[in-house]
Amino acid sequence: MNNEQLNRYRSFAKDKLGLEFNDIQLLITALTHRSYVNEHRSLNIDHNERLEFLGDAVLELVTSDYLFHNYDQPEGIMTSWRAALVNTEANASAAERLGYLPLVRLSNGEKNGSERARHVIIADCYEAIIGAIYLDHGYAEAKRFIENNTLIKLDEILESESWRDPKSHLQELSQHIDGVTPTYRLIKEEGPDHSKIFTIGVVINGHLKATGVGHSKQEAQVNAAAAAIRRYKSENPEAHSSKYRRKTSTSPRQ
Repeated sequence: MNNEQLNRYRSFAKDKLGLEFNDIQLLITALTHRSYVNEHRSLNIDHNERLEFLGDAVLELVTSDYLFHNYDQPEGIMTSWRAALVNTEANASAAERLGYLPLVRLSNGEKNGSERARHVIIADCYEAIIGAIYLDHGYAEAKRFIENNTLIKLDEILESESWRDPKSHLQELSQHIDGVTPTYRLIKEEGPDHSKIFTIGVVINGHLKATGVGHSKQEAQVNAAAAAIRRYKSENPEAHSSKYRRKTSTSPRQ
């Protein structure tokens, strides 16, 4: 890797991560997918899976510590909150905000992969970056990074109640407001057998409340339920109550 390429990673670290790596190779490895290593075996380089393993553990620890010290809630609720904060979609969203996709080293095949595959890859890189920061700068810097890029989404998750299982949540709402249980109806399926797209409608009181699309019927049902919840809340503001409040201040625990 030439100096111009190295400087791209250094600039990203300084501008987007807010730090300078002592060992820039750690960041480069964090953004190196296994497929790139397999395609360039002669370079004798590492992929990011070990850093991802480490970063995943640090991410869960920082998130768990924050929730434990700032909220007086049962283990089950905090587990659901943590899952919503650190799942693939949340990590991919953080990756999009940081904008490091152009720096991720992929094989030619993966570069032309599906949108879903890309989301998984950049989400895994997010955890690997945490692992790299932890190794290069220690726990405090990794914690700062997680606070600035993961924990900032907690208020939004609590406000929208997106941490809850959408189908169960919709059933509670529909029974409370309309006195009925929602049903799901297949509206359309399209595409080849290996890559079908399903459109599911959720029906309440005989009326189509919302639709959802997914690569499986279950995924489409979940998306339809989430859309129906949003509609319920827009039509019935009283159906939503933000009852989860921090025990302490609104700033992350130091």
